[in-house]
Amino acid sequence: MRFIKKLSILILFSTFITSALSRSAPESFADLAEKLMPSVVNISTTQTVRSAANPFPFQFPPGSPFEDMFKEFQTPTERKASSLGSGFIISDDGTVVTNNHVIANAEDIIVRIKDKEYKAAVVGADPYADIAVLKIETNEKFTPVKFGDSDKARVGDWVVAIGNPFGLGGTVTSGIISARNRDINLTRYDDFIQTDASINQGNSGGPLFNLDGDVVGINTAIIAPGQAGSIGIGFAIPANAASNVIDQLIKFGETRRGWLGVRIQQVTKEIAEVENLKKPQGALVASVSDKSPADKAGIKPGDIILEFDGKKIDTMRTLPKVVANTAVGKSVQLKIWRNKRMVSKRLVLGRLESSSEFKEKKTSKPKSSKNFDIDSLKINVRDINANDRKTRNLKSSITGSVINEIYNNSPLSGLLNKNDIIIEVQKRPIKSSSELNRVVKNIISQKEQTLLLTVINNRNQRRYLGVKIK
Repeated sequence: MRFIKKLSILILFSTFITSALSRSAPESFADLAEKLMPSVVNISTTQTVRSAANPFPFQFPPGSPFEDMFKEFQTPTERKASSLGSGFIISDDGTVVTNNHVIANAEDIIVRIKDKEYKAAVVGADPYADIAVLKIETNEKFTPVKFGDSDKARVGDWVVAIGNPFGLGGTVTSGIISARNRDINLTRYDDFIQTDASINQGNSGGPLFNLDGDVVGINTAIIAPGQAGSIGIGFAIPANAASNVIDQLIKFGETRRGWLGVRIQQVTKEIAEVENLKKPQGALVASVSDKSPADKAGIKPGDIILEFDGKKIDTMRTLPKVVANTAVGKSVQLKIWRNKRMVSKRLVLGRLESSSEFKEKKTSKPKSSKNFDIDSLKINVRDINANDRKTRNLKSSITGSVINEIYNNSPLSGLLNKNDIIIEVQKRPIKSSSELNRVVKNIISQKEQTLLLTVINNRNQRRYLGVKIK
């Protein structure tokens, strides 16, 4: 009997704890929606699209010589194209936040609040984070909302999205946070909050609120197979990441991101094995830009960055986000894994937007020379020649083997491509194709299971590749 009584007390007590720790679903979002709706705006933009009208009842195929012959008969036409989106007010003077893709190339921007329309101008925009800041052209005062701490947002938390889907105007939807830290390859700094709150075309740039009425995200993208509309998978830029960009756009009219000056790649299981790392982690430095902060600090290709300014770099994708959110000119310490031991480096961070690597460079294709089969790797290669150095802008100190062909059943199949250059094996420089053959044979004879290749790919980017060999 005493045992049953104790058990009853224990069950009641645990039930009380569970109830106290969980936050029940609200009976209604009406009070929250009523409070927040005046701060959410509908955005419409217009731009002029110019094209040439064809007076003939037929079309010439692309590249046809008749295209140029009859071009003078084509009359230029103009039409107005419009797009719709959402935004939200962050200060009472009418400062509005939205997505960059909502207002990109717009000639006129109209912000609608309730039943009133206002013209707006762009304060600053950042296509890389897909964020823009607008200023409503009026002296009226507005009701702003504030950002919450998106780092505290948890999977399963209730959220509310308000926006302008399909141009219908203020629309409220609710759901939960389905996932955090999503990378969907939309921007170089992907770190999205995923939600099942219904988001559709026109919701872009609108706010994602928590139950306290704070903005925890900016609704930006959806997955909609076949343009079917919302299927319950939407993505929002976290408020903490957005706030940093927004502050810079307001202050400078542009972003000022930190710049390290390295090109990086993922640390695979094979690379971690060769480097004696306990697990795949960090960002592997594939190349270092000349005269960059990393170059001046002595960071070298092959280094694995494990920590940046006190922040752990768990995966390759973490590093660009951490560096970008660090102030330009700040002195930071890096912990790197080099030659199977930890090394510390200190450097002063540069500015990404002023760096030469900010814009991608195109390179021309190399020409072939004498061929050489590497039977152990089932590839055909040749030595680097003078033409390679000229067309690919290779330093005279770089030696190696250019891949001509990768045969069936090669361990490099699907990993490397034609015109990639193998310049190191196990971080040992390769001077010629015959040396590559000799070194690989020696490694196989010692029954090692993994090759660590240093490669310059056909886009002239240096990278590392761990390859399992039998």
